[in-house]
Amino acid sequence: MSFVRDLKIAIRSLSRVPALWITVALTLALGIGANAAIFSVVRAVLLRPLANRDEDRLLYIRQSAPGIGESNATFSVPEIQDLGKGLKSITELGTFSEISFTVVGLGTPREIHAGVVDGNYFDVMGLRPVLGRLLTSADDGPNAAGAAVLTYRFWNTSLHSDPGVIGKSVRLESFAGPRTAVIVGVLEPSVPYPVETEIIANVVTSPHHLSATMVTGREHRMTEVFGRLAPAASLDTARAELRTAYSAMVAAHPEVYKSSDHFQIDVKRMHEQINSRANTILWILFAASGLLFVIACSNVANLVLARTVRREPELAVRSALGASTAALRRSLLAESIVLCGSGALAALLIAAPMVAILGRYASRFSVRADGLTLDFSLVWFGVILSLAAAVFLAFVPRLPTADVSRGLGLASSGTRVAGGSSRRLRIFAVTQITASFLLLAGAGALMRTLFVLEKTQPQFETARVLAVNLPVMSYGRTPEQVRNFYRDVQQRVSALPGVAHVSSGFSVPWRDGQGLGISFSFAVQGAVRKNGLDDLRARFRSVSPGFFETLGIPVQEGRDFRDTDKEGSEPVVIISRSVAQTLFPGQQALNRELRWTDGVMKFIGIGTEPRRIVGVVADIDDENIIPSPAMTVYQPSEQEGWNGRLFVRTQGDPYTLVPLITRTIHNIAADQPVERANTLEDIRAEVLTPNRLNAVVFGGFAGVALLISVVGVAGVLAFSVSGRTREFGIRMALGAQPRSILTNVLAEGLVIACIGVAAGFVVGLAFARIVSKYVAEAQPPGILAFVASAAVIIAAAIVASAVPAARAARINAVEALRSE
Repeated sequence: MSFVRDLKIAIRSLSRVPALWITVALTLALGIGANAAIFSVVRAVLLRPLANRDEDRLLYIRQSAPGIGESNATFSVPEIQDLGKGLKSITELGTFSEISFTVVGLGTPREIHAGVVDGNYFDVMGLRPVLGRLLTSADDGPNAAGAAVLTYRFWNTSLHSDPGVIGKSVRLESFAGPRTAVIVGVLEPSVPYPVETEIIANVVTSPHHLSATMVTGREHRMTEVFGRLAPAASLDTARAELRTAYSAMVAAHPEVYKSSDHFQIDVKRMHEQINSRANTILWILFAASGLLFVIACSNVANLVLARTVRREPELAVRSALGASTAALRRSLLAESIVLCGSGALAALLIAAPMVAILGRYASRFSVRADGLTLDFSLVWFGVILSLAAAVFLAFVPRLPTADVSRGLGLASSGTRVAGGSSRRLRIFAVTQITASFLLLAGAGALMRTLFVLEKTQPQFETARVLAVNLPVMSYGRTPEQVRNFYRDVQQRVSALPGVAHVSSGFSVPWRDGQGLGISFSFAVQGAVRKNGLDDLRARFRSVSPGFFETLGIPVQEGRDFRDTDKEGSEPVVIISRSVAQTLFPGQQALNRELRWTDGVMKFIGIGTEPRRIVGVVADIDDENIIPSPAMTVYQPSEQEGWNGRLFVRTQGDPYTLVPLITRTIHNIAADQPVERANTLEDIRAEVLTPNRLNAVVFGGFAGVALLISVVGVAGVLAFSVSGRTREFGIRMALGAQPRSILTNVLAEGLVIACIGVAAGFVVGLAFARIVSKYVAEAQPPGILAFVASAAVIIAAAIVASAVPAARAARINAVEALRSE
């Protein structure tokens, strides 16, 4: 009951200083609300268990070849068969091949992200259907009937949860040809892998997966492998066993696994693989919110400490009258609980919209953040933070003892700032500056990265080039008829008013996975080999005549592709400037013969016969925002290669032509999907969106932290000035000029800022070193970010010091001494 009375007294006492109450509540609301919201996101994305049964036993197996730039080379069928023999620590293996299907029979024909799996896949993944059934071993093999399962998100969003979809027959068109399949089930709500997957079908739905090249080609890698850990096995045991089997496989096929390619295998838990994109950014964001909480608590501690110093006469009287230290501390705790409870309530109001905003932000990195809402765990987290802050604030001030009380606060009504209290005030101010410096440096590094990305100019036209997904529809058509379709589309679209140039290709810069990020080995007649390498590697691009003109890529030597460069004519290629300079420094590259030596080429339908180099074009990098010299070989799609993407260069606004282009294509083929019509400029901007969001979110944290710190420094100096009124009065009475008093207070604020910056620099370097050991992709802020952050902090400290410094300079010596 006595503590309840203390709470009532605290409420009455704080109601007399509403400015303090509101300031503390809002400051804590920012610190607690941000932490609670981000904890909710981290919990939902990183900590919440997957829907998969026994998810701790679910493994992702990855093959890489750093020597050829392959961080995830996937696996071929023979490799999977070799690795699966004799495994004891892994009970089952399941496979998944990413593929694009054009689906006909589920409303408007559309191109979707899909996967082709074996019959073990769903058992290994530990998933169940929400409707119908999943694929089993009975659906395996070339003689099985085509069957497909819809992911829950695709069924829910695109098909509006229609239960009548079960049993429907659909046509699945892939680059290798069409197949039919029956929709047999809908997957339970879960995170598919890859997350974009919409339909999962059995092997028979993809003619390419049944081909001899796919089944027997050791270098034909396009399959990801999952495993289920044996009940008594550990992850380390499974890793060691896999590496032993892998080493034996590599030793048995030295012609495939070249030592210079550095092929290797690793295994991780599926939960870690799914969260790999979001893991780093969310934990860094959580650390940033923790810094904000430290800043908020430090600022509030300053306010509470200052209030306690002003209450020292009252506390001294109570102590002199017999109040125990525990009773005094309990009264401070009651006041802290009222302050922090108010902050926690305000934090919950702030946290709800913050969760929605941060959920949309996090969904850029993880599908698990989609539809994130406020949950009860967030409330508990806010309560815990507020209680921690209340206990901390209650024990910050130093209480007077009964002996000291007899001479404290009873002799004078003036405020005295004891050395200990003054030091604590400055320590809290330095803590705020240090944390603010770290946030500003991190935000500065992100903003600098974004600035560099934004200012980097693409190497080709983007603003007036429209990229349209036009997937291959080969049902009822011969290969020649498919080529004629794309030729007809280009001719009709080029005749539209406002169209300057039209061409086609297989992949859209920065957007498409297929064809991007892969390089193939080749050889050229008379080429100069560098460093004794057996072969060179280049990107492969399949394009139509007019592609370079459409994108504004200059042909520097030779010629562009022609309509006569088609099947049956002389095989030709065009190479990028980097290929020419690398292979023929100071020599002529034209009319040399190039041939593909990569074993994968025969698996994807590209011949290895010699091809004459007929042109050299400027380098472009269609994979990275910041371009680097790219070895690229272009091949006419009319000879060997694929289409699927239409490029239209316009004279005006490209988007005004989208309806007309769509109608023109549908006049040729009514069921042809015409999708994702975007300018290359907007596609590039979409790629930059995560960087923009990072800069905005971390910049927002840094801005709030700086604001709180500025208020904290100003508060410390204002309190210092109020406690040194008598000192300043005496100094001015002895002849000190207001300018020297002003300079003295400004210097005090500057010292606080410089100590905080120095501490932040040391802590930042130590933290960056620790993080870099565990997070390979984490890049510490550069010296420019540190210097810029220091400049901002010091400038802000000077501004914060100006008001109390000016107040000190205006002190009237006579009035100051009289008041004392």
